[in-house]
Amino acid sequence: MIHSLSVRVQHKIDPFFRWLTLTTSCITLAIVLAIIVVMAAGGWKAFAVFGPRFLIANIWNPVTQQFGAAAPLFGTLASSILAMIIAVPLAFGTTFWLTMIAPSRLFSMVNMAVQLLAAIPSIIFGMWGVLVVVPIVAHVVQPFAQWLFGSIPIFSAFVAGPHFGTGLLTAAFVLAIMITPSITAVMCDVFMAIPSVLRESGYGIGATRWEVVRYIMLPYAHEGFIGSIVLGMGRAMGETMAVTFVIGDHNHISWSLFAPTNSISSLIALEFPESPTGSLKLASLLALGAILMAISFFTLWCSRWFLSRGSIAQCR
Repeated sequence: MIHSLSVRVQHKIDPFFRWLTLTTSCITLAIVLAIIVVMAAGGWKAFAVFGPRFLIANIWNPVTQQFGAAAPLFGTLASSILAMIIAVPLAFGTTFWLTMIAPSRLFSMVNMAVQLLAAIPSIIFGMWGVLVVVPIVAHVVQPFAQWLFGSIPIFSAFVAGPHFGTGLLTAAFVLAIMITPSITAVMCDVFMAIPSVLRESGYGIGATRWEVVRYIMLPYAHEGFIGSIVLGMGRAMGETMAVTFVIGDHNHISWSLFAPTNSISSLIALEFPESPTGSLKLASLLALGAILMAISFFTLWCSRWFLSRGSIAQCR
């Protein structure tokens, strides 16, 4: 009797749960499509006026109504790539130490500290960057880099410029410090989820810690590893306040790593409140938002492609 009653209840709950999950999935998809439509429709005026030149024009002048996406696009990609170059080795080294070397008591303390760092608001990192990083870059890093590379013809262009402290490299460093805890937290969870029997088997045949990580743990958890990197890249490209504080707010492309520049997110945050409805400036900002979404989708597609290639290689 009790069994038949539970079966009838389950038959009633299953369709409800199926429709509930389908509804939530459709709502999520509708929200994403709505955002895409708003960005694309709002920015269409900019593409209609400037054409493909909008993507390569290095100008942003509200007075003459001339707008281009080259400078903020360059700032977004360059700062994000430099931040990932700094953050991924730091995150991987921290994860390796926490999961393979650190004692259990020390692991719990440091892991909690990493998770707390990942939860710090980005504006705090921006304020820290202004108060700490900018003076160090202006008075220590750039003078040393110019002394070291200033006389070399090719490298001198990457360290040229006045000692403002704000610029591309400063933004990349602040971004790297900000996203490293997030990447580390995900990597630690991924590595801790690997069955312990795999690691013990590697140690049993005489493998070192690095060999266990290189040949056992990374191939087993490559999806989570790449996912953590994509998560950090997405946060770096979409970061607004921390970058706005230290990037310099200058719509100009320069070879120098210390030159002030701009990013898509920071430009939108600074210019959007001053853009009248229906203006060409607002359309250009919405077009920049659409470009940023396209870059994010392309990054996600590349990660999926790499994962599929890795799965095919493992099957072979």
